[in-house]
Amino acid sequence: MPNTAGLLPPKERSHWIRLRTLTTLRWAAVLGQLGAIAVAELYFGFRLELGLCLLVVAAAVLANIVAAAIYPENRRLSETETMLTLLFDVTQLAILLGLTGGLNNPFTLLILTPVTISATALGSRSTLFLAHVAYVFVTIIAFYHLPLVTADGQVLELPDLFQFGFWVAIVIGISFLSLYASRVTSEMNKMSDALLATQMALSREQKLTDLGGVVAAYAHELGTPLATIKLVSSELMDEVEDKPDLRDDVALIRDQADRCRDILRSMGRAGKDDLHMHTAPLEAVVNEAADPHRDRGKEVIFTAEPIHGGAARMPVIRRRPEIIHGLRNLVQNAVDFAEARVWVVAQWSPDEITVRIMDDGPGYPPHLLGRIGDPFVRKRRPGAPPQKERPEYEGMGLGLFIAKTLLERSGAQLSFANGTDPLLSESGRSERRGAVVEVAWPMDRIALAPEEQGALGENRLFEA
Repeated sequence: MPNTAGLLPPKERSHWIRLRTLTTLRWAAVLGQLGAIAVAELYFGFRLELGLCLLVVAAAVLANIVAAAIYPENRRLSETETMLTLLFDVTQLAILLGLTGGLNNPFTLLILTPVTISATALGSRSTLFLAHVAYVFVTIIAFYHLPLVTADGQVLELPDLFQFGFWVAIVIGISFLSLYASRVTSEMNKMSDALLATQMALSREQKLTDLGGVVAAYAHELGTPLATIKLVSSELMDEVEDKPDLRDDVALIRDQADRCRDILRSMGRAGKDDLHMHTAPLEAVVNEAADPHRDRGKEVIFTAEPIHGGAARMPVIRRRPEIIHGLRNLVQNAVDFAEARVWVVAQWSPDEITVRIMDDGPGYPPHLLGRIGDPFVRKRRPGAPPQKERPEYEGMGLGLFIAKTLLERSGAQLSFANGTDPLLSESGRSERRGAVVEVAWPMDRIALAPEEQGALGENRLFEA
């Protein structure tokens, strides 16, 4: 399987942030700060250090003007540049709060904003740094600040207990919002990566299926003319037995016809879209999914049987790439953890088709059973030996997630369980004691109706 890791989104997402986004937010902050200063000075009559306050606001204005003059509007910032930009905003706001009452100023709560932005856009180190800087600034302005003085000289100040409570609330708010925003953003990014990897896997399987149909159609339709060439050349060899030069030429034609046949066979399956590639018996599809993992040192045992009054004839199903790739991932996962054997059991009833995959490995850890199929759940048991990582997904643990997503897309429902309790002793566990994955489809979702299983007609021209 080709390596697709380079197509996945980069782990470093901070380079996606545009400078214009941060400068726009800063302009909004500047307008809010100027409005708050104007209302406090003109409406409420507070005696503010107006010159110093405007100087601090002017620093933010100047920073935006310099950024606009130096960098283009579409400039995307590195993590360090973004962190420094947010550090400037935290510092500017802390100084302005120190000039306007410190923790007595209700707008102190706004110091949460740059840290929260960092938590959603930057790495944990940058966020931790900004959070600690915010802690320091909030602590400093709690002790060192200019008082809020009304027009009649009265100093507005909260009781010490309230100031301490406000300080605690801000510190907890910074910590909680940073952690919460970082966790939610991380989960969203992981799910986005996982869904992209799933789409890539499906796209690849679709291309392989299309290519297989083209090769198979070529091999099928060229078989007759190649056989005719070989037959005629063999007859000509008898006719020119007394002419060595002509005989060698005819022999060369026959050999080249054989070579063409062998080349087509070696390609496996590829002009026209072979209609026979669109459907196949259930057994053929399951075996196609399992075949790549039969030579990995583990025995893969396949059985098929009707249940609950199912027809004796095996159902013919649609050979969809998501079904093949999903089952292949499940078989790979079972082979990865099996000690010696993997069982693949296909069953059908009048209403349902099920495929059950079992192994004799350690099974799923009981505490992870409820999360099986989520992206990035990678371990089956604590202390298990490391498995060979799948290079195409950079070891992200997406195998079961991709299988589950693709199979559910085909209409299947998946369930995960253990054959026996993994906590039992070795002697108390059955042979099929490992993980059990059951995939169930409604019969009408993937199986062909009897009237659809007749002659397929001429192959269609393949469209790339």
